[in-house]
Amino acid sequence: QVQLAESGGGLVQAGGSLRLSCVASGRTFSDYAMGWFRQSPGKEREFVAAISRGGLSTNYADSVKGRFTISRDNAKPTVYLRMNSLKPEDTAVYYCAADLNRGTLYQPDPDYWGQWGRGTQVTVSS
Repeated sequence: QVQLAESGGGLVQAGGSLRLSCVASGRTFSDYAMGWFRQSPGKEREFVAAISRGGLSTNYADSVKGRFTISRDNAKPTVYLRMNSLKPEDTAVYYCAADLNRGTLYQPDPDYWGQWGRGTQVTVSS
């Protein structure tokens, strides 16, 4: 299994930017498709973005397309989420996820993802 630890969350004004990081340890990082999800109070966990093992393919939720960018560095081994033009509705706990199945890249249901970090809080003020 791989262990995941997120960082980089915080408080930012609307229109601002943040970069989240998720460092992996344990099993070989490049074996995993990686994703970001978020959850706000009273809502279900929702898909944000995902990236393939080698980083060549990505997938985004419609709500973040054009504003968020997922990337990874398998040598570090870390996955990133660059968030620009942040909106108050982006406020949530952001979770890093990993899965060995390459097809999970296109799977927005969190139940299909096998490994999770503990999350990092992102708060966007208006």
